[in-house]
Amino acid sequence: MSDVVMVHRQFGHRARLALDTARRTMLDEQAHAARALWNLLHDWWTMQARDRRTLAAADAAIRQARKDIDWLTVLPAQAAQAVLKTYFQSWMNCWEGRAAAPTFKSRLRSSLVVDVPQGRDLKVIRVHRRWGMVNIPKAGRVRFRWTRELPVGKHTDDNNRVTGARLVKDALGWHIAFRVTATTPEPVAHTGPEVGIDVGVTVPLALSDGNHQDHGRPARAEHNRSDRDKWLTTPEKRRLLRLEQRAAHRKTHRMPGERTSKRLRVTYDQIRRLRATATRRVVDWQHHTTTTLATHYGTIVVEQLQIPNMVKSARGTIEQPGTHVAQKSGLNRAISQEAWGRTITMLAYKTARNGGQLIKVPAPGTSQRCSVCAIITPAAAKTKPRSSAKTRTADGRATPTTTPPATSCTYTGPAMRWSRLPEGQSSGAHTASSRPPQGRAESPTFTYGESFKPASAPSQEVFRSSCRRP
Repeated sequence: MSDVVMVHRQFGHRARLALDTARRTMLDEQAHAARALWNLLHDWWTMQARDRRTLAAADAAIRQARKDIDWLTVLPAQAAQAVLKTYFQSWMNCWEGRAAAPTFKSRLRSSLVVDVPQGRDLKVIRVHRRWGMVNIPKAGRVRFRWTRELPVGKHTDDNNRVTGARLVKDALGWHIAFRVTATTPEPVAHTGPEVGIDVGVTVPLALSDGNHQDHGRPARAEHNRSDRDKWLTTPEKRRLLRLEQRAAHRKTHRMPGERTSKRLRVTYDQIRRLRATATRRVVDWQHHTTTTLATHYGTIVVEQLQIPNMVKSARGTIEQPGTHVAQKSGLNRAISQEAWGRTITMLAYKTARNGGQLIKVPAPGTSQRCSVCAIITPAAAKTKPRSSAKTRTADGRATPTTTPPATSCTYTGPAMRWSRLPEGQSSGAHTASSRPPQGRAESPTFTYGESFKPASAPSQEVFRSSCRRP
């Protein structure tokens, strides 16, 4: 019997906290103190000379500030050190080109966060099937919703333990995000079928084998209008409309420069909670759907989309104003609501956990690429489909619009691993003027709706005959 290979894995788990009014107020004060400490640290850092910007000097400044400013003592000392560590890491990300330079945190736009960097201070235990207990500095023992197994008690060792946590507040209340490190056996290679996935708006996930995944609710509202609140029930939509009308009415009575009234803030909080409820339902659907796909399929091929470029505004400038701005804004809103990037991220780590693999292919030309031979002709890009439900591929086949990209991904993904494309040509797409890929190739008899089956490389005659127009 071969030895089992163990894999070191780090992940996070978020759970809802059950807090009373006093502890909720205490955590709010700690989060505001952490935000103010960030702003003070940013002000100190930017005013210092470059040779004096060191971690030791910043730590000394934080210790002195906690002695001089009384309300900073509400924040635990370890949480203050975590603010310094996070701030320095943000500058490291900026210097290495991964992010922009850190800025001040606004009271209204920044989220409330408190770090608990030491896992030994949490003392997590499970009370019963639905609830657990965790120790929060200066707040004591607090219950949290137990929805996933955590390495606690006798299951804890050096390789399986909770290393820390972060307290986060959103529109639905305070939550705790555990940082967990675990050692698990290396997953066995998944032998399931291969599939290509094309993300969309009307059909969220179109699969090459026809097993499309939708939300189970109508994508359009009455009069064929886009429904931005499709994840809310009909009574919730009515309540949201009443709250938005109430907020707009109360906002008209506020003078310029006047502070927001307490009633208006309460209305905003109610609207925010409904929006957060819809977001949670989206994430829940994404988790269930991606888990099912990662469990059933061994290889999943998706398009490598540049989503930030796809949701840019079409407003333009004063000299060159844009066209169809309202239609483009509605499309951008629909794309952002689907959260394609989050779906791909979930598929990435879930396929790896199940022994499968996720392949990303270049997105340009996917709709015009022939799913049989993966050839793109220059004339295919200029061909306009006559019907919104049909499109014509490079070799003249008219097929449903949701099928060619997914099927083309199913062909192109494995070809990226097995083929050697001509020099100067991107992987995953080759034109009709170039020679077919050398080495292992796909079967020319591959049809729509079938799972991918690799075959031996076809001859030149067979390869060309499969691409002739009907």
